[in-house]
Amino acid sequence: MRVLVTGATGFVGGRLVPALLEASHEVRALVRDPDRYDPPDGVEVVRGDLLDPESLDGAFDGITAAFYLVHSMRAGEDFAERDRTAARNFAAAAGRAGVERVVYLGGLGEDSDDLSAHLESRREVERVLAEGDYDLTTLRAAVIVGDGSASFRMVQQLVKRLPVMVTPRWVSNECQPIAIDDVVASLVGVLDAPGTADGTYGIGGPDVLTYREMLVRTADAMDRTKPLVISVPVLTPQLSAYWVGFVTDVPTAVARPLIHGLKNPVVVTDDSIRDHVEVDLTPFDEAVRTALCRKAAADAPVPDADGDGPAAERGVPDSDGSVGDGPVGEEPAAGEGSRS
Repeated sequence: MRVLVTGATGFVGGRLVPALLEASHEVRALVRDPDRYDPPDGVEVVRGDLLDPESLDGAFDGITAAFYLVHSMRAGEDFAERDRTAARNFAAAAGRAGVERVVYLGGLGEDSDDLSAHLESRREVERVLAEGDYDLTTLRAAVIVGDGSASFRMVQQLVKRLPVMVTPRWVSNECQPIAIDDVVASLVGVLDAPGTADGTYGIGGPDVLTYREMLVRTADAMDRTKPLVISVPVLTPQLSAYWVGFVTDVPTAVARPLIHGLKNPVVVTDDSIRDHVEVDLTPFDEAVRTALCRKAAADAPVPDADGDGPAAERGVPDSDGSVGDGPVGEEPAAGEGSRS
């Protein structure tokens, strides 16, 4: 297929693009600033901003399927309106061009739950996209484990820096984290599964864990002392966000929606996606080890062309983290999935 990817500079999109190429799809990346994007060979890059509908003219021409991987992680009262506007502009442009399929990565959580503001915005984006003149496939994920995920970076740095943690009560909530490779495999897989058209599916790894267990098992993978995690009823998500912003390098503006999103249990209740897409799910401990190894490789200096001088460090696509950890119109989910 000829496939368009929004959020190609982000955590999920940056890994999805090469996977689509490997699956023999033709890929076009829609980015606000092509100068900030170093695409893989064979990727067509077009300039466009989802908040500027005129910039989308021609961007979807000839496209069969399009991925919507952008969310606003910014704090402020206007984030929901920005997400809403971006989704409407995307849906209108895709419909005019005759796009057949749209794939959206959102966040897990029951619709009846008292969802966080950012997760509720994910749901609204989903509803807006569903109004478009195409078949919409929605995948919902919880915490995405991988190098570059803000959620995982937050967990890793807390484990590294704090032997004792005082946390809100949500530390005992259940979560079903999923490896980034499994998210990408699911996104690519639905393109070849026509039965997923107009369907909504939860995706998660094989382990259901509390956030406390995630912290402890990440410590094991890092060969660090297991943290003592103490939950108290008086610590609010708002205070926790300031605390995380102080202790880690995750900005408070990003930590706040991540923390607020953790108040809801996020577990897959319907795994019917397995009837359509076969993915060998990665256990949590293995996903953490893989993420740590990739981070170490990305941080390691590499030789320059002559092999005898300093070199730039290897990096991952620019992102604040998980699905939606960047400005709308340029960078994605997750989700941190969608927890992002």
